[in-house]
Amino acid sequence: MAKFSFAAVFSNHCVLQRNKIITVFGYAEDGTKLRLILTDFRGDILAKNTGRAEKGRWEIQLSAQEAQLDCELTLEEPGNDSEKITLSDIAIGEVWLAGGQSNMEFELQNCSEGPAELADTKGENGGKDVRFYYTNKIAWKDEKFFEAEKNTCWQTWDSEWKKSWSAVGYFFARQLAIDLGVTVGVIGCNWGGTSASAWMRKEYLENDEELRSYLTEQEEATAGKSIEEQCAEYDAYEVENNEWQAKCAKLYETVPGITWAEVENQLGKCPWPGPKSCKNPYRPTGLYECMLQRVMPYTLKGVIWYQGESDDHKPNMYRKLFTNMIENWRTDWHDDSLPFVYIQLPEHRYEYDKDFKHWCFIREAQQKVHDSVKNAWMTCALDLGQFNDIHPKAKLIAGERLEKNAMANVYGLEKPEESLSPMLKEVLIQDDKMILSFSHAEAGFVLKDDEKELKEYKDMEKRQGNEVPKDFTGFEIAGPDGIYYPATFAFGGTEGSQNKIVLHSSKVSEPKFARYAWYNYGPVTVFAKTGLPLAPFRTADDSQAATEHAAIQQIMTV
Repeated sequence: MAKFSFAAVFSNHCVLQRNKIITVFGYAEDGTKLRLILTDFRGDILAKNTGRAEKGRWEIQLSAQEAQLDCELTLEEPGNDSEKITLSDIAIGEVWLAGGQSNMEFELQNCSEGPAELADTKGENGGKDVRFYYTNKIAWKDEKFFEAEKNTCWQTWDSEWKKSWSAVGYFFARQLAIDLGVTVGVIGCNWGGTSASAWMRKEYLENDEELRSYLTEQEEATAGKSIEEQCAEYDAYEVENNEWQAKCAKLYETVPGITWAEVENQLGKCPWPGPKSCKNPYRPTGLYECMLQRVMPYTLKGVIWYQGESDDHKPNMYRKLFTNMIENWRTDWHDDSLPFVYIQLPEHRYEYDKDFKHWCFIREAQQKVHDSVKNAWMTCALDLGQFNDIHPKAKLIAGERLEKNAMANVYGLEKPEESLSPMLKEVLIQDDKMILSFSHAEAGFVLKDDEKELKEYKDMEKRQGNEVPKDFTGFEIAGPDGIYYPATFAFGGTEGSQNKIVLHSSKVSEPKFARYAWYNYGPVTVFAKTGLPLAPFRTADDSQAATEHAAIQQIMTV
């Protein structure tokens, strides 16, 4: 048996990134000299290099290659022909990492468009050109972890496990493969319910006073408990939670439309997410160590990201958290321009909750990352939420919007103004009006009816004893006192510019602040003529901050 190996992320059918230096890595006894050879379908050598293992690990780089199929990758010990490992059916194309929480994790088989896609058994719609690797989803490095990791591998459309691929990741990759004409590989590295802090190296949380709170809370909760005690406590929780979730699923099946309050009244309080412990996947830094590091630094084109829901209890620091996470990944991938293309949270609110507006602040933080972090581009999905469900079932449009964003901003093959939502650019106060200018809206705006969401919004507010004003438009303006009133709006400015919206309210004589779609869930009515929704905004910090949030009721973990 060979005394060296590839890391699990390298297997038959893997996809290597084209036109970039290819980093390959694995494990070996210290001092072992290894040679890596990449050959094409004819057996001709495309690239080769040697390296030596240190601290049980080896890493070898190969020269950049053009896109192609049917390659082989051989790892051998020079002078020892009896020991070699060869990986076959390797594609050179595009590689993206799909990160985040449950809406990125959401499986193809469970999304609205999934059954039709999976019925295409030959992958003629584009699936045949997509390959997936799912990082080992165990959050504690014990014997079970390493044994399970050995069984992970790259999957093609022929695999029965394609049904479990990330739906958003798949639709992104499928469209990218069609547009670029190459094989696209996706590395799934996501887990439902996780904070961005779970995907970061400890130093990036430790070195900031605010972000350190994620670590402090964990340390305080586990103080005085041994590793064995923490593991035993978490193991007991898993048994309890599995039983509770099974009963919950059966109850939803038996009583469709049952409320969460009624569920917990019958079954008792949901035990998720369990005790804070060294084994809990939601602990800070945990999945960075158990998932991300296991595939790092596999050569990538970029990252697609869909997360933020589980940091809504600290929305005012999400910009800093997300920015630090991006910096962390770029540092550890040795690529300070690694592209991040991410989803801004869509509309969401539980039916019986108040409108805490905490998702408004998360969305604003995501917008600020787009505005301030190089090679980070936001994809607005405000209109893609689903009433009373944190997991919108339709994933096709979200994936395709991410792809169009990447095509424009990463590959330069689309126009940015057609791939990004209109975003607030400038504010002009003129007498009692506010004139707002937007980027990516050169062709102007269109107004769409959204009666369904408007009714749902009014019904939710009514349950809280609030009445939605008759002149509600989704736009609001406020004077120096910070009290907002519904605003009338008109497309176009004083000079007839197509990218402007003019706001006015008879109740505000000296407008100072304005905002749009400043609610967790509500109607989405204003779109660019490209079909993309106007990104929610407030024109300036009006001193309002999120102070409350709704507890996540149901979370999907696989």
